[in-house]
Amino acid sequence: MVYRFHRSGRSQFDQQHSTTSEYIIPFIEAVRPLPPGTRVLEVGCGEGGVLRAFLDRGCEGVGVERSGPRLDRARELLAGALEQENARLVNGDILDLEPEKDLGGRFDLIILKDVIEHIPDQPRLLERLKDCLKPGGAIFLAFPPWQMPFGGHQQVCENAVLSITPWLHLLPNSLYRRALVMGKERRERIEELLALRKTGLSLGKFERLLRRAGYHTIRRKLYLINPIYRYKFGLKPREQFKLIGRLPYLRNFVTTCGYYLAAPGNIRVAS
Repeated sequence: MVYRFHRSGRSQFDQQHSTTSEYIIPFIEAVRPLPPGTRVLEVGCGEGGVLRAFLDRGCEGVGVERSGPRLDRARELLAGALEQENARLVNGDILDLEPEKDLGGRFDLIILKDVIEHIPDQPRLLERLKDCLKPGGAIFLAFPPWQMPFGGHQQVCENAVLSITPWLHLLPNSLYRRALVMGKERRERIEELLALRKTGLSLGKFERLLRRAGYHTIRRKLYLINPIYRYKFGLKPREQFKLIGRLPYLRNFVTTCGYYLAAPGNIRVAS
């Protein structure tokens, strides 16, 4: 089975909008104000729910999405903002787009929510995003650590058993593929899930990627229960225990989401 969250574009829009308004924006504003007119770029904007929350705050938003059908849905759901010209949607890959030519200029804030774990060339992406930032700009990134119970995104499986089996994706590659085949998942879905094995991130690997790309972490928050899980699983959001968050290996298995605000340069992390 596919959770309703993944089945309905409108549901995803509403739930992403709510999560962004209640959790992501307050996380950012704790250290970075978002005054009206702030230019926000969302990479992998999907149906536009995250971007809508920033538009509601008076920001100017640009969403980039590779999936044509999802972008068409975003155009429907963001029709009012598009008409008022404080939002713009672009069909394409951020690695192929030029900020001045294709995106209308550079940005104060870039958003990547549940996106970076899908990108094959993550170092190249982080370098490319620097070109899209204004001086003093920052990037918000949120992702599920690969080793956490559903870090393989198996919850999108059609097979009911596979979709609720935690840590299924940590099986050896051949056994994982066999389980998906035996579960009668579509070939495209199987290849999509197996591709995550190559791109999935642990918290430590992600933090090393940031440092090597010349970023510093302005703020970080780890979640034992991801805020979006109140929609997926009916669970109340909960921050990770600070002690567990300091344990480099264990934290990857029991942290369902990491929020990061980062910028080029070097300063100390805030928690």
